[in-house]
Amino acid sequence: MSVFSGDGRHRVAVLARDRALSFELGIVHRLFGQARSAEGVALYEVVTCAAEPGELRTDGDFTLTVAHGLEALAEAGTVVVPASLNDFEHDDFENDFENDFERPDEPLDPAIVAALERIRPGTRVAAICTGAFVLAAAGLLAGRRATTHWRSSARLRERFPDVVVDPDVLYTDDDGVLTSAGGASGVDLCLHMIRTDHGAAVANDVARGSVVPPHREGGQAQYVRRPMPDPKISSTGRARRWALTNLHRPITLRELAAQEATSTRTFTRRFRDEIGTSPGRWLTRQRVERACSLLERTDLPVDEIAVAAGFGTAGSLRLHMKAELGVSPTAYRATFRGP
Repeated sequence: MSVFSGDGRHRVAVLARDRALSFELGIVHRLFGQARSAEGVALYEVVTCAAEPGELRTDGDFTLTVAHGLEALAEAGTVVVPASLNDFEHDDFENDFENDFERPDEPLDPAIVAALERIRPGTRVAAICTGAFVLAAAGLLAGRRATTHWRSSARLRERFPDVVVDPDVLYTDDDGVLTSAGGASGVDLCLHMIRTDHGAAVANDVARGSVVPPHREGGQAQYVRRPMPDPKISSTGRARRWALTNLHRPITLRELAAQEATSTRTFTRRFRDEIGTSPGRWLTRQRVERACSLLERTDLPVDEIAVAAGFGTAGSLRLHMKAELGVSPTAYRATFRGP
């Protein structure tokens, strides 16, 4: 009997392990569960599975009852592996994950490895935080770019030298095999998958419903130890709000800095510290987002959309959409334009 309902929705299987991080499990269900079509129809069906159905410990003072076994992985269109508390190094409890990896003949639960090996060709596979170790142990990250929590990135590189570890990004997407950094970047990863499947409008609605930013780029830096900002120093929020209301026209770095009454050099440093990328890179991404929204929600010609998003010409819009998303404006509209 199938684990999923078979009603045509995209199937998402979440692999829960002992001492599961409940926050990360909740992210997947909450975000994919909110995604709706223009007609209000649910776009995903999400189920949780485990090596042995039944009661699992979590990182909190409560347990999780999992109804489904690993057969769910073979039926899914997307498999998500969140982290487990056992993945981390702590002085106050035995680290089962570390002990497992000290035995090269049995680096991970063989049932989980076998189940991951049986997933259907074309299945999208994603890991949140140290769930990347599970994908690596199953050979799914070999030769691929991946990330994990900054505390664990060196360990991932050491244990799996065939993985191209990038410790400085929020998430990666290497041809349908995805990884993310810490727990909150799992939000970014899930929104990225929803955006890839159904476009910016659906992903933005999901983000709005959860009151989270609709888009943080995968290349944005992880928030690793940074000095606390001086509370007397203003943030870059005023400049960013101003920019979003003026995307239709050219915007200079000097103008952005003027919104915060600071020099361009100081503004650029603060912007990168706060947002994790340069003002110019952020501005380009906002223009692409604006163009995508207009392509999905309006019948405006591509030339007019290019002007409204601040690219000026259709050629410039095509160039930037190709660089950011890998598709042309016309192809994007054909894929994501609602009825």
